[in-house]
Amino acid sequence: MAHGMTRREFAVAAGAATFAFGSKAQAEATSAKTLRFIAQSDLRVLDPIWTTAYITRIHGYMVFDTLFALDSKFEPHLQMVGDYSVSPDQLVYSFKLRDGLKFHDGQPVRGIDCVASLKRWMVRDSSGQTLSTSVDEIKGGDKSFSIRLKEPFPSLLDARAKVSCLVPFIMPERLAKTGPYQQVTEMVGSGPFKFVARAFEPGHKVGKL
Repeated sequence: MAHGMTRREFAVAAGAATFAFGSKAQAEATSAKTLRFIAQSDLRVLDPIWTTAYITRIHGYMVFDTLFALDSKFEPHLQMVGDYSVSPDQLVYSFKLRDGLKFHDGQPVRGIDCVASLKRWMVRDSSGQTLSTSVDEIKGGDKSFSIRLKEPFPSLLDARAKVSCLVPFIMPERLAKTGPYQQVTEMVGSGPFKFVARAFEPGHKVGKL
């Protein structure tokens, strides 16, 4: 994108660098498709909504995607969302997802997945909790979802694009319906990397495709 690096690009390019720099790791290039490094701390908790641990957040950026992303000037831009509109009274935000979005299990990303993910995020995140006091209704379908407010909330898009914990990552509805104070049991996202459960050894290694 001409305006700068998107969140997904940042996750791929800077995520691994953050891991390596924080631990003074030495990368071992064994092939053009393999990157090995030692993280600055053990990745033991995978659910990015359950904990504020930075190691989990960085892992979340690799597996999951977000509705909006910040550019180099920290302005929100479309990511999973393909288009959106705001009503004249600033109370209804309507979002349409980009075509072709799929989770790593092959299922399409739907508006109802976004709704469930946002509702879970709002319970745990401070920005989400503030936003929830202004929300009247959130509903979604297959390709779109909408947020109806009780009163204008000017920073709604900024909250959707936030990069610090907790990040509003989008999960399949079946996972996002997990209680916000319980950890999800699977890592299924639509981000740049696919989590490989069989290659995950807590405190030792994490495998992704």
